[in-house]
Amino acid sequence: MTVTLSEEARQYLATFSDVTDVDAVDCVVDEEFDRLIFVVPRGEMGQAIGSGGDCVERLETTVGRTVDLVENAATPEAFVANALAPASVYNVTISENGDVVAYVEVDHDDRGVAIGTDGRNIRVAKTLAARHYGVDDIQLA
Repeated sequence: MTVTLSEEARQYLATFSDVTDVDAVDCVVDEEFDRLIFVVPRGEMGQAIGSGGDCVERLETTVGRTVDLVENAATPEAFVANALAPASVYNVTISENGDVVAYVEVDHDDRGVAIGTDGRNIRVAKTLAARHYGVDDIQLA
């Protein structure tokens, strides 16, 4: 799928690349919670985080916002699981009956983590899954 980015998101992607030496594939600007969510290529999460979180800390200082990272994946199921991290996701099933819905089995104790304060985590997971895999909804089972 093609992701259309705003000029602001493109500028944040350039800053991300400068600070981490990793070319992120997407950036979501979450104005409501004053944070940025970057989608990092598979296998490059460690470099993007940096030793002891150094790169993320420098990036947060540079942009003046909280920064969250999601690792890209080869399948929509793996992508949805990554987008809900650090929640423990047991299984993701994609159902296509008109709408494309990802049904996610999450550890009972991690439901709150998957949803996030005021729904912020599940909301961004839905946004990213729609942008990258055409998933219309995510339902926690």
